[in-house]
Amino acid sequence: MDRNIRSVDDVLALMDGLFAPEADRWTTGGSSWWDGFYADRDRPVPFFAAKPDENLVSCLDRGLVPGGGRALDLGCGPGRNALHLASRGFEVDAVDLSPTALAWAAERAAAAGPAGARVRFHHGDAFGAAGAGLVGPYDLIYDSGCFHHLPPHRRVSYLALLERLLGPGGSFALTCFASGAMGSELPDAEFYGRARLEGGLAYTPEALRWVFAGLTEVELRRMNDEPAASGSFGEAFLWTALFRRPE
Repeated sequence: MDRNIRSVDDVLALMDGLFAPEADRWTTGGSSWWDGFYADRDRPVPFFAAKPDENLVSCLDRGLVPGGGRALDLGCGPGRNALHLASRGFEVDAVDLSPTALAWAAERAAAAGPAGARVRFHHGDAFGAAGAGLVGPYDLIYDSGCFHHLPPHRRVSYLALLERLLGPGGSFALTCFASGAMGSELPDAEFYGRARLEGGLAYTPEALRWVFAGLTEVELRRMNDEPAASGSFGEAFLWTALFRRPE
């Protein structure tokens, strides 16, 4: 007889277990899937290029996010956004589940000179042990493609991380799958019957505003579709959002 639930973390872990192991993209158990994804650096994946997100560049250029300070990059992959933040004067903590992605990111950081030295890479689950080792406050928390790979119940963990680590007046920015363009539009409850996330969750602007209702919206728009020759990454199937925590 198992009687092993007495906390929110216990409930979240139980709900993680409702998904097939091969569907896991969000706990340390999913690291091998991401390792396989990043193993071939020559694959024609647009965000493998060493280009920062166009919305991140735009927010910094327009002063919507002040340069400098401390930044946290969630699901940093090969480090393209973390290194851009470092080049703009931030001290950056960057977290990812995949050792393969982090090894690639470390190579890029070494080649980036002084800016690369301002990035500290952390391996593990940002909502588990790796995240517990992070110390706020951060002036910016940035997420390019992590949020839409979380099952619905892990929004609780995500919001708790923001509450703990984002400083007063700090900025939170993300990109995620746009409803009608990319990702699954199933209701939250149906994912648990299917035991998989169908490639990731799509969001509407209204859903994003509801999830992050405790923050002040600064900007929410579709990502610009950047041409191959651009110095920034951009795909129109993504939303970009910028929120700010009240002082």
